[in-house]
Amino acid sequence: HWWHLSYDRPDLIAAISKLPRYIVCGRTTKRPIFEFVHPTIHPNDALTVFALADDYSFGVLQSDLHWTWFHERCSTFKADFRYTSNTVYDFFPWPQEVSASQVKCVADAGRDLRRVRRIAMERSDLTLRKLYRAAEMPGQNPIKEVQDALDSAVRGAYGMTSKDEILPFLLSLNLEVASIESKGGKVTRPGLPKGAGARVTNDCIRLE
Repeated sequence: HWWHLSYDRPDLIAAISKLPRYIVCGRTTKRPIFEFVHPTIHPNDALTVFALADDYSFGVLQSDLHWTWFHERCSTFKADFRYTSNTVYDFFPWPQEVSASQVKCVADAGRDLRRVRRIAMERSDLTLRKLYRAAEMPGQNPIKEVQDALDSAVRGAYGMTSKDEILPFLLSLNLEVASIESKGGKVTRPGLPKGAGARVTNDCIRLE
């Protein structure tokens, strides 16, 4: 039984099995690239799993705000960055006063990003990792354009201005959310806000 995973993680499997899809990213990575996976595929320890199925949550996680937070809060494995849920995700403050139109804007931008990624991968025969490395090079790139649109939509959901720097803004929001929670107040938790609509499409990695 050497091929069996050390831990079955029944709670995780139960959670994702109830969803039409779930979000993953590589655990050891210099820049997290998020993707939807069908629940018939069970993840192993190389992935960090998010039991979220909606396009809005994908957009927030794939934004430059979350990447900047990850870069500041992640642990390291040798020279590589590691996505650690207890230091990165658990303390990442989500937009608190977000409107339905802002949720739609982020969800639409996230779907558009995945669409452009798929087209670019098919045309260039590149993996997602190589696709993002190419996007980091100087010059115009279709991934840069849709990523910038997503980042702008997410900043709008947070109520950020052009003068706001990402880390100071998120740290301040983190303290504000923590203070409200300590007093028993209500805060907007990770995932799709109530009343924002389904915002769930069906594109994901599936078993052939």
